[in-house]
Amino acid sequence: MIIVLFFVGIWYASLFCQTFFQHRYGAHGAFTMSKGWEKVFFILSYITQGSSYMSPRAYAIMHRLHHAHTDTELDPHSPSFSKNIFSMMWRTRNIYTGIFHGKIDTEAKFSKNVPEWKSFDKWANSGLSRLLWAILYLAIFIKYATSPWQYLLLPVILSMGAFHGAVINWFAHKYGYKNYILKNTSENLFSVDILMLGESYHNNHHKYPSSINFGKRWHEVDPIYPVIRFFAWLKIIQITPPAVELAA
Repeated sequence: MIIVLFFVGIWYASLFCQTFFQHRYGAHGAFTMSKGWEKVFFILSYITQGSSYMSPRAYAIMHRLHHAHTDTELDPHSPSFSKNIFSMMWRTRNIYTGIFHGKIDTEAKFSKNVPEWKSFDKWANSGLSRLLWAILYLAIFIKYATSPWQYLLLPVILSMGAFHGAVINWFAHKYGYKNYILKNTSENLFSVDILMLGESYHNNHHKYPSSINFGKRWHEVDPIYPVIRFFAWLKIIQITPPAVELAA
């Protein structure tokens, strides 16, 4: 039971930081925050994502490329150009690594106003950091696992950030329903999305990328939307005017 709770905790904590900080803030600028708070969320993302931590800068650039080139060969994570979900994950990883290390040139517009903390990201993306997290996770499993099947959860935890991205970028471009007819294959994967914290409303998101509320119909619950509103009330973030309009 402890391992299952640990898995669920990592699932939602890492996913929250990915959708709130790296995706909605970093890639789309749906709200702003001070450099001090930005560093706080850098650290929270690292703690929650551990071995699968993704540089907010590299993530933002890569995701902007996805929106600019959806379903084309220039899309970093399109199921249209991969045989299966694992080959898509590997292709995405290579593009992410190339962006992070400056081996892939991108237009300046894709890196405008992205969150950046070079010294922190250098450590957080290092092989040693990922190895130490993997050792910590393994130690937790050795101590608390009560059945061999629970070890099947370990690879998912080790690659949690990539796993979350693959679920949306593979399945939400193949299955679901559309609220909007767009020039891409994006779908809304779930009608009520608690599992992916609103990320599965992918068709909605492609229609309104900078909206702070990914849900658009009465049944489309975006759990992150009230959190964004609460953080804005606390003055942790400031919601940009276009995002407020799109949330209506």
